[in-house]
Amino acid sequence: QVQLVESGGGLVQAGGSLRLSCAASGRTYISYAMGWFRQAPGKERELVTGINWSDSRTYYADSVKGRFTISRDNAKNTVYLQMNSLKPEDTAVYYCAAVRGRVGVPLTSSEYDYWGQGTQVTVSS
Repeated sequence: QVQLVESGGGLVQAGGSLRLSCAASGRTYISYAMGWFRQAPGKERELVTGINWSDSRTYYADSVKGRFTISRDNAKNTVYLQMNSLKPEDTAVYYCAAVRGRVGVPLTSSEYDYWGQGTQVTVSS
């Protein structure tokens, strides 16, 4: 069992930055793929970015390429999401998710086994 705890959400003006953190605890292994999803009101949950802990492959949605960066700290079992040049359309609840034993970064939410509680990101115009 793996527990994921997100932090770092908040309110920011358009053009600003935020950094989200996802701390993993429990039975953590280096063979996990971890993703950041977001869900805006009335919309489906979508994968924003992800990283495979074992092969270092990453994925970025087109909407965030060049603005968001995912990184990891193996010693702390923590994944970060640095969000720059934020736009009002980035407003959503952001979730950290993990799945073990996959190659690359799974793209759909149904493929992930563990989820954090979510953190709200609000970007004002």
